[in-house]
Amino acid sequence: MDHQRQFRAAALESGIPDDEISRFTEHLRLAIRLSGGSGGVPVGQFGGSPQLPVGMDWPVAGGNRLPFVFSVDCAALPEVDGPGLPADGSLLFFLDHEEDHLASEPGWARVVYVPAGTDTEVAEEPTDHEVVGKQYDVSATLVARLPDWFGRDEEEDEDEDDLSPFQQQLARDLERDLPHLDELRALAHDLWPPDEGLASAYLGGYVDDEVMTSIAEQTLVGREMAGEIVIPVAKWYSHVEKEKHRLTSEWMSLARFSLTDEFYTGSFVVRHDDLAAGRLDKALSVTEFSE
Repeated sequence: MDHQRQFRAAALESGIPDDEISRFTEHLRLAIRLSGGSGGVPVGQFGGSPQLPVGMDWPVAGGNRLPFVFSVDCAALPEVDGPGLPADGSLLFFLDHEEDHLASEPGWARVVYVPAGTDTEVAEEPTDHEVVGKQYDVSATLVARLPDWFGRDEEEDEDEDDLSPFQQQLARDLERDLPHLDELRALAHDLWPPDEGLASAYLGGYVDDEVMTSIAEQTLVGREMAGEIVIPVAKWYSHVEKEKHRLTSEWMSLARFSLTDEFYTGSFVVRHDDLAAGRLDKALSVTEFSE
């Protein structure tokens, strides 16, 4: 399915100029929503024991097995335009969220890619119940995703004041350049409706704003330490906002998911080029504490 062509055809039929459609679709991304209990075709498994390659040990950290969160069959997922997940094989996500949230070094989270055709077996269930949650199947649907600064629906509670000055300027420029912004946004949500009910996870789409801010800050700190740039303290925040905007096009959300511990959210993010090259070991894990 060519989703951009589908969207363009629907927008043209609505009388929206082609150049506006092109500018809008530069920012439109589709995410895959995973949910259980919907009765759809299973595309993955939450909880239980993972299906690992024959001879592969269960991933460990700190001498203990990492909790298995979920896996997906990439070939069964809906196709998404642009940079995306592998076309086949499976992805397995492991995360010790409490350790990962506090850790200053990586190691408490792991993404395992199992190529198609690999001989696998269900890993022996460990005696530690904390690394194996309740097992259930999930099905997939597509949802439209736009950047946080990309205007707001009238029914949404967020106010423009929630945006930074830099984001507010981006939004004003956008409204100037896209007179049919409301219609375009509504059309995207009609084709790929927003969330309904409880989702287990999302694959793809934009990186969460707080996570993107952290990446931008780390990038700028690294450049300062390397002597590439010098940022006055008074201008630090504005530099972070601009760097975050620049990096948004380079990064994507690999997976974002709720955890059995409702106070935490797990998130794996990755650069487009690393994902395209299969360098999943470059994916970053950012576990957020919601309270």
